[in-house]
Amino acid sequence: AAATVRSAIRRLEAVVSTQSTGEIQPLFVVEFMHRVMDTFAEYFDDCSEGAIKDNIIVVYQLLEEMLDNGFPLATELNILTELIKPPTIINKAVSMVTGKEGVSSVLPGSQLSNVPWRRQGVKYANNEAYFDCVEDVDAIVDAHGAIVSAEIHGNINCNVHLSGMPDLSMSFINPRLLDDVSFHPCVRLKRWESEKILSFIPPDGSFVLMSYHISAQNQVAIPVYVRAMISFRDGQGKVDITVGPKQTLGKTVDNVVITVPMPKDVTGASMTTSVGTYSFDPVSKVLKWDIGKIQPLKVPTMRGTCTLAAGSECKDAHPTIHVDFKIMQLAVSGIKVNRLDMFQENYKPFKGVKYITKAGNFQVRT
Repeated sequence: AAATVRSAIRRLEAVVSTQSTGEIQPLFVVEFMHRVMDTFAEYFDDCSEGAIKDNIIVVYQLLEEMLDNGFPLATELNILTELIKPPTIINKAVSMVTGKEGVSSVLPGSQLSNVPWRRQGVKYANNEAYFDCVEDVDAIVDAHGAIVSAEIHGNINCNVHLSGMPDLSMSFINPRLLDDVSFHPCVRLKRWESEKILSFIPPDGSFVLMSYHISAQNQVAIPVYVRAMISFRDGQGKVDITVGPKQTLGKTVDNVVITVPMPKDVTGASMTTSVGTYSFDPVSKVLKWDIGKIQPLKVPTMRGTCTLAAGSECKDAHPTIHVDFKIMQLAVSGIKVNRLDMFQENYKPFKGVKYITKAGNFQVRT
């Protein structure tokens, strides 16, 4: 008898599970499940249990098109939106009045073309192409400020609204930094391997063109520093935290939030902050300092004391600080787009590239 393999992924509060028989590559199944979740998020603006229950008919319709006798079939979003109309208020009203389901009886032309990710006959009054280079910095910094581990997970997110069938090429100033990469199916892999140029016919709308991972310690610049002293003795705790910019090339560090999970014996906190506001949740025992934007001439500091439950010491407690931040117009890895060219069409589109660096799993030990 063929072996049965069950796989599952979790996205926020929703879990997708599959069951397969026979030999099959695990990553193939995982990728399909992620594609299903991405499709639900595009259709319903959410992947929660409530959104799936409210649109259960559309969910079944999508799964029927995405799987044919257990094999992935139509997984490109532009094909699915032509086959099955998204459940907007207007589409729901039309379906109620006419009694027709929002399923097209005509097969999309792009499904049988060699460019299945782009629908045919696209026309726009304003032709635009926007590219966001978003980098998440994961880091662990020890109590002395030394980097234990650091890596960058980056995506080039695109929002393309171009008429016809444009052929784009994107080059980088320093492509040698991009070693561990993965691409959208539209990218011509051979040209990247030979010239380090992204050549592609883009899908219509939003998509992730490329993902990359940089783990070399000498290539990961830590954009903020955190100096922290947290100690517990004589029935109380002392907190002294300072935050500041570091290796940001003059860019402003924004949306800075410091989160400190305190020991369970901490009952309260009294802090003084030079910038921003703090809060302490006595139930979850989390001390949160919302700094916001770091001004160049004003270093944020937070100092104060914590009260402990009677008879508690917490001498061996060393809370780990979690840091969140966002820096606009900065790719901390040093990645930079050199130029973006378009072929096969004779109009001149508006093009824009934006860089964003933000904290991923950024921890500072005390």
